[in-house]
Amino acid sequence: MVVFPNCKINIGLHILRKRDDGFHDIETVFYPVKFTDALEVVPVKENEPEVEFTGTGLVIDGNAADNLCIKAFHLLKKDFPLLPAVKIHLHKVIPIGAGLGGGSADAAFMLKLLNDKFKLSLSTSQLINYALQLGSDCPFFINNKPCHATGRGEVLKEILLDLSAYKIVLINPGIHINTSWAFLQLSDGFKPSDRVIKSIKEIIQQPIETWKNELTNDFEKPVFSVHPQVKEIKDELYKQGALYAALSGSGSTVYGIFKVDFSTAVFSTNNYFIKIIN
Repeated sequence: MVVFPNCKINIGLHILRKRDDGFHDIETVFYPVKFTDALEVVPVKENEPEVEFTGTGLVIDGNAADNLCIKAFHLLKKDFPLLPAVKIHLHKVIPIGAGLGGGSADAAFMLKLLNDKFKLSLSTSQLINYALQLGSDCPFFINNKPCHATGRGEVLKEILLDLSAYKIVLINPGIHINTSWAFLQLSDGFKPSDRVIKSIKEIIQQPIETWKNELTNDFEKPVFSVHPQVKEIKDELYKQGALYAALSGSGSTVYGIFKVDFSTAVFSTNNYFIKIIN
C-alpha cells in the first residue's frame, strides 16, 4: 500500500507562553498543501526482521531507528502485538527541518496506513492520541484539514479556509532550522506582552490583503536575525506581488500567496528549492 503524506504551512504563529512541562502554548492555523512524500508499507514473512526501512530522495540525517515512520510502527506494535513484520520505503521530497511538517506528516500517514491495511479499527480520536506521542504537529495530519491550533498544537478546531483560488509558492534556501533552537530564542528573549495579540483565527477571516499588516509568525525575528537570507526571500516575494508572505513554522521555508496570474520567471534564477502549488 502506498500513501502520499502532504506538507502544511503555518498561517500565523504566536508563541503564547512556556508551560511547566517544558512545551509552549501556541496559536496558529495549519493549512494542508498538496506537496507530498511517498510512503509504502509491505508485509513480509515471519522470519524477516520486524521492520525494515529504506529511503530514497532527500537524505535523512541521523539514525534510521529514529525515523518517525519506524517509531509509529513500534508505537502501534506495543498495543497490537500481532501486527506483522513490514518493509517501509519512504521517498522523501518535502525538505527536512523546513517548517513544513514533512516528518510529522510521514508519521501520521504511517499510523493511518497501518490502521487501514491491517484493519486495526482505530478511531480518529485514537489515531490522534497515538500521533501526539510522536510529535506536536502530528495530530493535524490525521484529519488533514485547515485547523485553528492551540495548546502544543494538538488542540485542533477545523475552520473554513480555502486558498484554492490562489497560488502558493514555497521557497526553501536549504537551511536546516532546529525547532528546539528556535523555541529557545523566544524563551530567552521574547515576552508575549511585547505585542498586542489579535487572534489569528480572527485575522484570517479578514480579506487576505489585510494579512500583511496584522498576521505574524513569532519565529521570524530570531530566524531572520541569524539567517538574513531567509528574510530576503520574504521581501522578494512581496516585491513580486505576494498578497501575503511568511515563514512557515520555525522555517526555513518561506511561502507567498499570489493571485493565479502572477509571473514565476523571477523564481527560476536562483539556487533555492522552489515549489509552486496551483
